[in-house]
Amino acid sequence: MAKKGEARTLITLKCSVCGEENYRLSKNKKNTPERLSLKKYCSRCQTTTEHTEKK
Repeated sequence: MAKKGEARTLITLKCSVCGEENYRLSKNKKNTPERLSLKKYCSRCQTTTEHTEKK
């Protein structure tokens, strides 16, 4: 079971080129309050593109 004051939440990463939502991962909102941005592989674009955290 999750603890009461858990800071970790699930986020969705969205491709900045085509808009496809490819990845779901957890992030600690206390340590990284800003939006996450990673280079990941997009299956629709078939290349490595920048993926940003969806609202």
